Amino acid sequence: MADALATPAEVPRGRAVRNPLSLVRVTTAIARTAAGFGIAFMLQSIPAIVEQLPNMHPVWSIAMVGTFVAALTFTAVTSAFGRWMRTGHVTFAVVYLVALLSWPFAVLDPAEAPTQSYWLYYTLTIATAMATVGLGIRLATVYVVVVPLIYGLIRITPPGGGVSITQSVLDSVYAIILGGAITILTAILRNAASSVDRAQATALERYGHAVRQHAIEAERVQVDAIVHDSVLTTLLSAARADSAEAKELAAHMAGNAIGHLREAVTEAPQGDAEVSVAALANRIADAAAALSEPVRVDADGVGFGRIPVAVAEALYSAAVQAMVNSLQHAGGHVDRWAVIRGGADDLVIEVGDRGVGFEPDAVPTERLGVRVSILERVASVGGAAVIDTAVGGGTVVALHWPAPKGGRS
Repeated sequence: MADALATPAEVPRGRAVRNPLSLVRVTTAIARTAAGFGIAFMLQSIPAIVEQLPNMHPVWSIAMVGTFVAALTFTAVTSAFGRWMRTGHVTFAVVYLVALLSWPFAVLDPAEAPTQSYWLYYTLTIATAMATVGLGIRLATVYVVVVPLIYGLIRITPPGGGVSITQSVLDSVYAIILGGAITILTAILRNAASSVDRAQATALERYGHAVRQHAIEAERVQVDAIVHDSVLTTLLSAARADSAEAKELAAHMAGNAIGHLREAVTEAPQGDAEVSVAALANRIADAAAALSEPVRVDADGVGFGRIPVAVAEALYSAAVQAMVNSLQHAGGHVDRWAVIRGGADDLVIEVGDRGVGFEPDAVPTERLGVRVSILERVASVGGAAVIDTAVGGGTVVALHWPAPKGGRS
């Protein structure tokens, strides 16, 4: 006996996976962290502000501190809502730079300038971090280096407190190191997130291409099956009709073929619809009863459960095609049967005869009855078709859904 097996089409079933790392999420997390630390450090600087503002010009104090707090609040709000985050962080970085540059000119008495850290020093690192979030890597790097150096230069002047060069250098270098570490870490995270985004975009593009190819292949199988089952079979029957009964059967088949073509155009598949296994067995029994020669149908082994409509249609069409092939090629007055057994998880439809049989390898490739209407049709819905036949030994077509593990039953 020779076996012919159609390997089922493996179609990956995707599931929604939450992307754990993306550029948007990383940027949002860094922005919110910077805003949160900015508020914390601003609160920490309140005692220094209260102590040092009496020696500053009142207009500068009101305008600059008010703008400073407003910019920080704006940054926190934009970071919390995830909108205009870059604008908020750039705004704070610019306001800080303006406050830093105008600080020496607002001092009323340089002799009273504080020798300890000025209140702007508490938020210097936060300003560099926000510049990293809002600006590109090059501008952020310039900001991280230049702004601490400006602070250090101001500190050695009388309005800045006239501290020693050593103290000024230590403050500047500390701020540069800390700001640089934040910039490097941010750049690393952004690059990693960008790589993930690119990989995900590439995967989605390839998956979309695979889905389109699968849809095209499924459509091809459906069209080939309709042409063979409905049109080609009808034409062959009409060509062989040499009696009134045969001509009437050909006319009936022609009407059915037109109906199949019309349904294929007007009806859309219902992906979520299901049908019971028992209903499928009844349809196969009705189709067998309408054939010109008797086919014994045994559905006593049908179990419970429901299967997708697309699966039911594929199995029904393949079973009917197997019975039609038997009538056309197995010879007249031979024993024919159709057995349906199993449920939704182990459904088997067996169509057989004790006719002349055939050699599967000898079937021409242009003959679509077995390859398209049975093998590929069942494989396209995740099933498997096994054809057991030999010349003079009859033919048994077994349709399995889902496909047996290992490819055979």
